[in-house]
Amino acid sequence: MKRLVVLGGGESGVGTALLGKAKGYEVFLSDKGKIKEKYKEVLIHNEIEFEDEQHTESKILNADIVMKSPGIPDKAPLVKQIRENGIIVVSEIEFAAKYTNATIIGVTGSNGKTTTATLTHHILKQELDVGLSGNIGKSFAQQVLEQDYPNYVLEISSFQLDDIVDFKPHIAILLNITPDHLDRYDYKFENYIDSKFRIALNQTKDDYLIYDADDEVIADWLKSHKIQSTLLPFSLTKTIENGAYLDKEEIKITIDNNQIIMPTNNLTLEGKHNIKNQMAASTVAHLLKIRKQTIRESLENFQGVEHRLEHVLKINKVQYINDSKATNVNATYYALESMDAPTIWIVGGVDKGNNYKELFQFVNEKVKAIICLGVDNEKLMDTFGSMVDTIVETQSMSDAVKMAYKIAETGDSVLLSPACASFDLFESYEDRGRQFKDAVRNL
Repeated sequence: MKRLVVLGGGESGVGTALLGKAKGYEVFLSDKGKIKEKYKEVLIHNEIEFEDEQHTESKILNADIVMKSPGIPDKAPLVKQIRENGIIVVSEIEFAAKYTNATIIGVTGSNGKTTTATLTHHILKQELDVGLSGNIGKSFAQQVLEQDYPNYVLEISSFQLDDIVDFKPHIAILLNITPDHLDRYDYKFENYIDSKFRIALNQTKDDYLIYDADDEVIADWLKSHKIQSTLLPFSLTKTIENGAYLDKEEIKITIDNNQIIMPTNNLTLEGKHNIKNQMAASTVAHLLKIRKQTIRESLENFQGVEHRLEHVLKINKVQYINDSKATNVNATYYALESMDAPTIWIVGGVDKGNNYKELFQFVNEKVKAIICLGVDNEKLMDTFGSMVDTIVETQSMSDAVKMAYKIAETGDSVLLSPACASFDLFESYEDRGRQFKDAVRNL
């Protein structure tokens, strides 16, 4: 009996343990932190051996295969030991994909993954039986075990791609590549770029890579590397023969001389970056032969994603916007770019080596006050102190929101778009976003 060791007792870990057990593995799950009660109950109910708040090496180093949670870095001493012992280390998507014959659509990129994956699923589910998973919702492994949909849309992070071997989506989407998580890639941007392109690593000429032709990092990489799959670029500025582009106010998508045209005037998601997300999702739908009418209606009624430029409330003619999912500078760039009112910007958290320079133009044009929300705000104060009249430090979400309420005048917007990770003051970006919404509702 082969032994599967799962490192990490979160959604992907528990899902993998369940699938592994069902497929005849002897399973052991180990988490250095505390496993949430709801996950413990599932493990106990399914008689899966586990431990938390420790790693017992003797129970781990005898594995045939190890599935590690994407949060555990390769540099961790235990992971190094596992590899030195010649044990295969895989991610959940690699493990689970072996047990399904589904058509897989994989979505990666530094920003826009969740919106694009959710939107793609929203369009496809009108006409196909399709699951949504990966970095989002119920784990892929558990869905393969319980639902086994014939199609999946997977949101995939670079950390998950680092541990693939044979994984191959039939359709891959690469939205953009901007410096993020460089702390996990020896602070070398090229390592991170290579990691993102792993989504197309195992693709053949029968598969597709949909990508942003306006992204210089992607375009340069493609010039010097050979990709087997059929390329379907999308662009806001160029005319694309095979792929998607914006022509005045219309999105035009052509695949094998079959063109569909979408007007952009009624789309629910605002901002240039969202036109790109919509192009990517619509290209998938067009490839999978979804009717044009269905694609158009789906784009017009899509509600967007929680914590991503989410309009919370209007109080005294001031709009409060939750963009807690902006955990890097580029995401905040999109948020500030889409603001059309004087903005009070709540920013800060765990800085991942951020370079704020690309935000200067928007801060000068649109931001009237900055509220720093982090344990250490020194870099923000130094960077933006001279650009705005008002810059203040706060240590809690309720203080930050109260301060914003005091400063805001009729017609302003208050934007939470942190550009940083959340772990200094919050459990997760979701926790941060919910605390923001609660604080706004309690004003």
